[in-house]
Amino acid sequence: MILAADVLDLLDATITNIAAPTITADLGGGPGLVQWLGASYALALGVLLVPGGRLGDRYGRRRLFLLGLAGFVVASLACGLAPDPTTLVVARLAQGAFGALVIPQGFGILGATWPRDQIGKAFSLFGPAMGLSAVGGPILAGFLVDADVLGLGWRPMFLINLLLGGAALLAAARLLPRDPGDRTVSVDVRGAVLLTGALLGLLGGLIDGSASGWTSRPLILLAIGLALFAASSHRQRTAPHPLIEPTLLHNRGFAAGLALGIVAFAATAGLLYVLSLFLQQGLGRSPTGTALALIPLTIGIVIASIACHGLIHTHGRRLIHAGLLTLIAGCAYLTLLIHNSGTHTGTWALVPPLLILGIGMGTCFGTVYDITIGDIAPAEAGSASGSLNAVQQLANAIGAAAVTTVYFQTTGNTTHATTVSLITVTAALTLCLPLVGLLPHRAQEDQHH
Repeated sequence: MILAADVLDLLDATITNIAAPTITADLGGGPGLVQWLGASYALALGVLLVPGGRLGDRYGRRRLFLLGLAGFVVASLACGLAPDPTTLVVARLAQGAFGALVIPQGFGILGATWPRDQIGKAFSLFGPAMGLSAVGGPILAGFLVDADVLGLGWRPMFLINLLLGGAALLAAARLLPRDPGDRTVSVDVRGAVLLTGALLGLLGGLIDGSASGWTSRPLILLAIGLALFAASSHRQRTAPHPLIEPTLLHNRGFAAGLALGIVAFAATAGLLYVLSLFLQQGLGRSPTGTALALIPLTIGIVIASIACHGLIHTHGRRLIHAGLLTLIAGCAYLTLLIHNSGTHTGTWALVPPLLILGIGMGTCFGTVYDITIGDIAPAEAGSASGSLNAVQQLANAIGAAAVTTVYFQTTGNTTHATTVSLITVTAALTLCLPLVGLLPHRAQEDQHH
């Protein structure tokens, strides 16, 4: 049931990439809703992952797992029944928040209950399952939208969580071991609240300004976000138990990996959203057709991830450099193709650049965080890994909002908007290249599995 809960989370993180145009056509909300659908979930998940793990340590992992999974199911119901854009965005925020309670507990429960010599086998199930979910999530979303089950349109892709999540919840309540927790564990609630408010203000201002014009309202939201971000940074420096351990930020390799991850994951998250918009709005593909057209990208990710698994200790950070260069090449190829062919771009013509992009993602993102914690002290490895995973989700939220803002703000047709967005992504990825030289040379032997 732990694996099922993680699969549910990944499915719901990816489904709106495909369904966003259909949802906005039904509920309204325009470009702003398209941007919020992905950003809201990733934002809440990213901010609350680290506090969620510490809450499980404090109050018991079983209790937090059940609470998070139950809340996730209820939030999914709210998404499926949402009558307007605001309700849907709030429900997506709730989904992400409850997901942040579930995910850290699952890995903690496995580590505490499985024999050490069996943990590797348990974790080995997650890679294939997550890979299949990354492929299956968009395809399932596209199928459910196109099938129009009971005339409900896009809503069944959220309502199906009542069955999947409900079954996982019943199994978890019956099978998970009880644990009392440790009331001495500290949770920086104030820091999490400040960071959440900061990002909501910044993303809200960015999205509102791009969708409705740069009036006083988005500027005020941006100002509030910046003020809260300053307060959050001060809290990070002064809190006795901050969200990210201060010693980690003083480590050059970790700080460089953190910065590289933020920019690279943000760029590619925005890229995936823009590709979905181009396929549907530019090429007229259905949601299912869009998901199927993106399969070469996922195949490339899987191939590169498997290939790099045995190379990370011999090639180290050179894999990240190669992955970034491959991503940049794939973006350049795709930009030229779309610029020259526009709305006449054929599905088969998209296969080579999407495959190249997938290989670049699998090569770079399958290794970047293992390399980043390559010279971290063993006692800090758990905190470092949790912080990096949280930052990845925040980067997804930032990228989904920022790159789609470029897309919707670009005047002209869909082809022009897509090419400008791709150029923006290429520039962001190019900025990551100098950071590779600051990373540790290799991963630690006991950190990669």
